[in-house]
Amino acid sequence: MKNIKLKVGALLASTAMMVAVSCSDDFLEIAPTGLLTETQLTTLAGLDASLIAVYSQVNGRNFRMASPSNWVWGSIRGGDANKGTDPGDFNTINPIQRFETDASNGTLLENWQGLYEGIARANNVLRLMEKTEDISDSDRQRISSQARFLRGHFYFQLKRNFNNVPYIDETVDYGTGLEDVVNNVDIWPMIEADFKFAADNLAATQSQVGRVNSWAAKAYLAKTYLYQNKFTEAKALFDDIIANGVTSNGLKYGLIENYGNIFRGEYDNQQETVWAYQSAAGTGSVNNANPEFDLNNPYNSAAPGVCCGFFAPSFTFVNSFRTDANGLPLLDGSYNSATNRVKNDMGIGSDAAFTIDQGPLDPRVDHTTGRRGIPYIDWQDHPGQSWIRQQSFSGPYSVKKFVYSTSEVGSFQDNSSWTPGYTGINFNIIRFADVLLMAAEAEVETGGLEKAREYVNMVRERAMNSEVMKLDGSGPAANYQVGLYNSAWTNPETARAAVRFERKLELGMEGHRFYDLVRWGTAAEELNAYLAFDGSLLLNALGGATYTEKHAILPIPLNQIDLVGPDKLIQNPGF
Repeated sequence: MKNIKLKVGALLASTAMMVAVSCSDDFLEIAPTGLLTETQLTTLAGLDASLIAVYSQVNGRNFRMASPSNWVWGSIRGGDANKGTDPGDFNTINPIQRFETDASNGTLLENWQGLYEGIARANNVLRLMEKTEDISDSDRQRISSQARFLRGHFYFQLKRNFNNVPYIDETVDYGTGLEDVVNNVDIWPMIEADFKFAADNLAATQSQVGRVNSWAAKAYLAKTYLYQNKFTEAKALFDDIIANGVTSNGLKYGLIENYGNIFRGEYDNQQETVWAYQSAAGTGSVNNANPEFDLNNPYNSAAPGVCCGFFAPSFTFVNSFRTDANGLPLLDGSYNSATNRVKNDMGIGSDAAFTIDQGPLDPRVDHTTGRRGIPYIDWQDHPGQSWIRQQSFSGPYSVKKFVYSTSEVGSFQDNSSWTPGYTGINFNIIRFADVLLMAAEAEVETGGLEKAREYVNMVRERAMNSEVMKLDGSGPAANYQVGLYNSAWTNPETARAAVRFERKLELGMEGHRFYDLVRWGTAAEELNAYLAFDGSLLLNALGGATYTEKHAILPIPLNQIDLVGPDKLIQNPGF
């Protein structure tokens, strides 16, 4: 009873105090510490800071699977690589590489959430701008065009992965219709509109090299056209870009002389960069580096990165670099035959003798993949099995692109977290070789076969001059033979095959392959051939796996459907 009286008394006392101060309760309105107000953000400085927050989300930050590297979504699903490591580590990738994933897989959700986080940040910039009065027209144009470019990028990624997704722009927010948006509208026109706006309103150069320019917007718009088979529109843009395009820091677009240098920090933001995510090491946060690559290093305490053996190049991918007597690729698919496949050290211990493959190869294989007996960047010759976590699951090869060199330790490598495997080397989302090969594709489809051959040969000529040398400098590390297409292209089918194969060789392990196969309509044929061959060698990882057309897109994450209902967020067919 005493406790009840005390509680009632306290309640009455507090009520009396509320009545006494009810005429003035302003003291209750205290701004949260550390929270920016809208007043602070609706200034030029506030808008620019908000725009930088959009740029920072491009690499996915703590949503590693939203990274533009697309190492899982584009390269592993495309057959460039398998998951690597062992069956238990990051095992949600296992069903993805086998095309057995379902809507409950949390790795899908990470991609979805990371990309929509970027969209939310871009929309926030545009929404704040509408409320900002003291800003010049030129600053309004500068900021809005960058925000719309970045929003277009995030939606482009979502479109490729999930097809129809809810389209949210700056006019829609919680309580003002967002919860009623249905994913039954094709968003290609909205993506085009964002890139068109950016292309028309961005400057050709920028004071800060990491900011996008008008040429990057034109390239992304042309790529968007290509994905819709709008080849004439794409060709017109590519013609302009190749003839006149410059980087954000004013360099005329061109190819870096040596293929391997594309993936060295010293060559960040050079003439081949159309748009790159700006990575940085030693900033106090590994999220400013490449947080998605910390696992993608050889597996050994003496190896660069130390951990964890993910992203292992596939047998089929490595075999694809075999060349014929003229130094040309085997377009007939015979690279996996017993005669042509590349010799490897599968099942051979590092302490046992091994002789490297003696046949002709395109040197890009050894800039892209780590294989036994070949220099692993500038560290040492790859020792084989001792740098592989579990050969029977991942195969004998290691990832090589975007792994730091010995000379980059401490400068383009961040050692502030659990592993030294974070690199501060920029990731090229679009580079000039990609533009040349997309332009070649548009030429083939619009009748310009000889112009397509010219573009492909530009890429191949660079490969000819990119031999990997032995560590002692005594000569090439392998038998490298690359030739040009010297005969005129008169057959569209032959030209098309050559262009498509060149994309495989030039852009391998950079997240493009799966999306290319899907848009070309060749995914079932190519991927089932890869799964059959590699699956016969890696039974635990890929044995019995098959690709079906429903896996051309991913299932929409189940937890997102549960939030709004299946009538608002409609699941993709077959899931």
